[in-house]
Amino acid sequence: MSAAPARRCAYAVLRRVFEQQAYADQALHSASRGLDARDHALAMRLAYGAVQRRLTLDYAIERLAGRPAERLDAAVLAALRVGLYELYYLRGAPDRAVVADTVELAKEAGSRGYGLVNAVMRRAAREGAGSLFASFGEDTPESAAVMHSHPPWLAQMWWRELGAERTRALMRADNEPGELALRVNTLRAGTRADAKAGTDADTGAVAAKLGVSTHGDPELPEALVVQAPLDLHRTAVWQEGGVLAQSRAAMLVARALDPQAGERVLDLCAAPGGKSTHLAALMGGEGEVVAVERNPARAEQLRETARRLGAASVTVEVLDAALPRPDGDRFDRVLVDPPCSGLGTLQARPDLRWRATPERIAELAALQRKILAAGAEALRPGGTLVYSTCTISAVENEQLIEQFLSENSAFTIEDLTSQWPAYAHPRAEHFLLTLPDRDRTAGFFIARMRRVAG
Repeated sequence: MSAAPARRCAYAVLRRVFEQQAYADQALHSASRGLDARDHALAMRLAYGAVQRRLTLDYAIERLAGRPAERLDAAVLAALRVGLYELYYLRGAPDRAVVADTVELAKEAGSRGYGLVNAVMRRAAREGAGSLFASFGEDTPESAAVMHSHPPWLAQMWWRELGAERTRALMRADNEPGELALRVNTLRAGTRADAKAGTDADTGAVAAKLGVSTHGDPELPEALVVQAPLDLHRTAVWQEGGVLAQSRAAMLVARALDPQAGERVLDLCAAPGGKSTHLAALMGGEGEVVAVERNPARAEQLRETARRLGAASVTVEVLDAALPRPDGDRFDRVLVDPPCSGLGTLQARPDLRWRATPERIAELAALQRKILAAGAEALRPGGTLVYSTCTISAVENEQLIEQFLSENSAFTIEDLTSQWPAYAHPRAEHFLLTLPDRDRTAGFFIARMRRVAG
């Protein structure tokens, strides 16, 4: 008998991610064609969960199989990762069904190691996860990394920057499903007055059209958090441009810039366009948002997003954000949202934790400094500059801003924590840092500065 479709799909995703360096979301999209909604949901949970929990699962495999995980046949290792994840973390199907399908996955791949798979899975089902997990501990960065399946270097970095308790909580949250947040597009749903304040009518009308349970956010009137499964792109309200998926942390960035109607705003590294169109909405469509994107294909996607959302005030330019503007133009407000390590988005991007490296973070910080300098140069005297990333990494965040301020006396920091105390950075004054464990949204760093007038 063949393995269940959802398990076979998850198995295919794992092999593509760890053997061919594919991105998990793209691998799932390809492998899940033809699955019904229920099987697709299970395949996603199995695949994403097994990718996230790789380090913990490999620790278990080594103890159950009596040999290092990296020495196992690739087909055997992928099957065990999927099977043990379901056995230890989902606990929905009978153990015998999980064991049988895990063995079948190895057989279908032509591996002669299916006997080992059978032995490991039977032992795991018999002994359970309790004693195994109890032996982990989480008193050190290294043991916590195994317990919560994060690269040891990342656990060590967060331990230094955020402390032990926060690091453990953050790593636990990274392995939980992230929330689905939507931004109500007031360019379609409301008036200029609605754009700044948001209205219950706007969010309520959109929630009714979606037909699923939602709740709002008092800090973000345009936000809706969906509390049930939703195929957003098939809804009429999405197709009409009334809503788009955007984390609440990302919405906070545009709010922090606080654009005003009639101003000229520059958004650097703007694709895919969520923040650019949000800025346009907060301005009621009055003024101009210049959205800069280096990649022509991503720039075209940004234009399409602006069209769908009715953001006619967004102008897309294909330029390198790290270089000074060729026209020397100045803007009232500038948003610098540069490429970053993305360590605040590990819930939504299960394979990212295994791709990130300390060396890559250092490379990104150098690029971020160049883009911030270009953004600062484009700001008029008296204007507002916001720097934001979707990562939790001091070298890309507070240390970078502190260095910038020490080298640029024309800029002063503004305190964001008085307006949003709930999102205050736990260890750095004036800055915001949303945290998945504390705030139930992606991890974003936000700093706001003002250029001295005159």
